[in-house]
Amino acid sequence: MPLFKRSAAELFGTFWLVFAGCGSAVIAAAYPNLGIGFFGVAFAFGLTVLTMAFAIGHISGCHLNPAVSIGLVVAKRFPAKDLISYIAAQVLGGILAGGVLYKIAEGKPGWIPGNFACNGFGDHSPDHYSLLACFLTELILTGFFMIVILGATDERAPKGFAPIAIGLALTLTNLVAIPVTNAAINPARALGPAIYQRGWALSQVWMFWVAPILGAIIGAVFSRALFAAPQEPVREAMAK
Repeated sequence: MPLFKRSAAELFGTFWLVFAGCGSAVIAAAYPNLGIGFFGVAFAFGLTVLTMAFAIGHISGCHLNPAVSIGLVVAKRFPAKDLISYIAAQVLGGILAGGVLYKIAEGKPGWIPGNFACNGFGDHSPDHYSLLACFLTELILTGFFMIVILGATDERAPKGFAPIAIGLALTLTNLVAIPVTNAAINPARALGPAIYQRGWALSQVWMFWVAPILGAIIGAVFSRALFAAPQEPVREAMAK
């Protein structure tokens, strides 16, 4: 499959992740009497990956996450020469989704952006967790998410179940991280809404690049050192 088409699939998939995942938080989480709450938001993010993995996993591998793409390169499961194109597509997809979501949300009379589903630490953490606590949360959860991705897509794993395992893993990371950081686990997801929040979010978005990428690298190194079997590099690792 040509790199352009694979990158386009990553753009489309990351748009879906940010639009539907963050949309569940911005539009549905606090809806009077019927709000889905943070459990519903966590589940929504998991569903975005699950559905896209079946839709585009056979095309691009459905990474949807710069940290995951970098981790797959470290694990020798994705070619480094395609990395920049994938990351550019993922970032653009996140930014476009954030813009469309913002335009929809501001159509409600009296709506104010608030935190606009952005990720933050300190005063901008949902429960005011420190920078160190937020950094460790994003690093550890992304690292284990990377281990799940590599294990579920290993050639020895049961065939056809990887999207389910990965979608549930992302749901679990969000259940833990939402009260701490509002759950990034994905630099593209963090950047997309931050651009439109027009306040503090952009000044803190660096942490939601550094911690997930470092976590994915650590997870990939750990998984490759302890669990990997000899196999050819593949693109079909599905991932947030």
